[in-house]
Amino acid sequence: MTTEPTPETATPAVDPAVAHGDEQPLADRGSNRSQRPGSAEFLRFVTSGWGERPASTATRNPAADHTERRRAALSAHFPGERLVIPAGTFKVRSNDTDYRFRPHSAFAHLTGLGVEQEPDAVLVLHPVPDGEGDGGSGHRAVLYLRPLAGRDTAEFFSDSRYGEFWVGARPTLEDVETETGIRTAHLDDLRDALAKDAGADGVQVLVVPDVDEAVEEVVEEIRATEAAGARDERLAEALSELRLLKDAYEVEQMRLAVDTTIEGFEKIVRALPAAQEHRRGERVIEGTFVGHARQEGNAVGYETIAAAGEHATTLHWIDNDGPVRAGDLVLVDAGVEVDSLYTADVTRTLPVDGTFTEVQRRVYQAVLDAADAAFAVARPGTRFRDVHDAAMRVIAARLEEWGLLPISAEDSLKPENQHHRRWMVHGTSHHLGLDVHDCAQARAELYLDAELQPGMVFTIEPGLYFKSDDLLVPEEYRGIGVRIEDDVLVTADGNENLSAALPRDPDAVEAWMQGLLGR
Repeated sequence: MTTEPTPETATPAVDPAVAHGDEQPLADRGSNRSQRPGSAEFLRFVTSGWGERPASTATRNPAADHTERRRAALSAHFPGERLVIPAGTFKVRSNDTDYRFRPHSAFAHLTGLGVEQEPDAVLVLHPVPDGEGDGGSGHRAVLYLRPLAGRDTAEFFSDSRYGEFWVGARPTLEDVETETGIRTAHLDDLRDALAKDAGADGVQVLVVPDVDEAVEEVVEEIRATEAAGARDERLAEALSELRLLKDAYEVEQMRLAVDTTIEGFEKIVRALPAAQEHRRGERVIEGTFVGHARQEGNAVGYETIAAAGEHATTLHWIDNDGPVRAGDLVLVDAGVEVDSLYTADVTRTLPVDGTFTEVQRRVYQAVLDAADAAFAVARPGTRFRDVHDAAMRVIAARLEEWGLLPISAEDSLKPENQHHRRWMVHGTSHHLGLDVHDCAQARAELYLDAELQPGMVFTIEPGLYFKSDDLLVPEEYRGIGVRIEDDVLVTADGNENLSAALPRDPDAVEAWMQGLLGR
């Protein structure tokens, strides 16, 4: 990312006082390396002689057929209030380098914009007389964003974060309006638009908290009500709850994410021989999947877990720096985030050499039975928490059968005991969608205590984890960690395992692996 100066552009010697910071502010010193020309002649030359830009190829995003309905549903919860949903800003990775931009999930859900669209943009739902808004709602949506800069501007060639020379051309306001079906306006107009008719006795302005600090500061300057903070939290809550039921477009994107993830698992199996030869074989597995996710989607939906041997007993093992040895299991928890930002979340525990040992198979079968029990109750009318309870009944019974519980399984399942949870401390399910832990700010009565409804998408992921130094289990179990995770769509008459194409039964897993490994 760096270039060396030529003799013609080399910087002259720096004055010692400046070098010691007596004149140049600390915040400005990052530009010292750039050596960007600034002469009047250069400015004249660099901003001239450019051809016409190609004609726009913008088309309407299929998500736009659904986002207006989503915005109308949100509008109904906040009549007469101005709702501010920022996309978010770049986040610094180190010094002056940023992480790849990903818009906030609520912004993506309401606009249909995915991949790296659009840093600093802000969606505002302006209140209008009821029925006069978009889709007959009480709000009219406007998307405020930074437009494409002209080639006669300094930004064009000198701004390394936004400039076209550095990061490519941004879309025009017209292009974004075509793609999203939402009115667009210049980001410079945002402050005045938020302030219109606002104040203690006027329109109340709510903003999604902890997304864009600069936007929050503008909102705070405009409004004058002590209750605003609580209302902001209610907005975040409503945006999260809006995603509890997926529409047809979202289900289609979830299918794509899962199918692409399954392809990645196939590549992982083929990479196992190479993983065994590398001192950090877990990184070989991780790198294989991450490369696939970038080639076929936007990225991974979360940090990939590639946990071999004892590492599989650490629930969120993402260091992925250990060896992969024949005879061990490797637990891979991974998901592709597609361009629309919907992600899969799938786990398989694989025998490194393609065949389970007797003890590994025993533990694996217990986890599979727990998962199947959860699937059996995952249907409309069942409460979300019942899915977990069904899995736990199997886990507790199997641990009792193996002589690991100090009390009966029935007693262990009582809330005041829960001994079986020593070997599975996590929950069995979480909602899934734009976030790997989607809808996380929803109220308990609409999440844990809610009845399942068609359109809900969540995981089923029981596990058993026996750490190598756990003296309460026989030695043969120590160091074994197993999790099986599938992505589930609730249907009108039951459920659909979206990841069913990835083998789960131990015999099927072995046959699938051996076929991929050419054995």
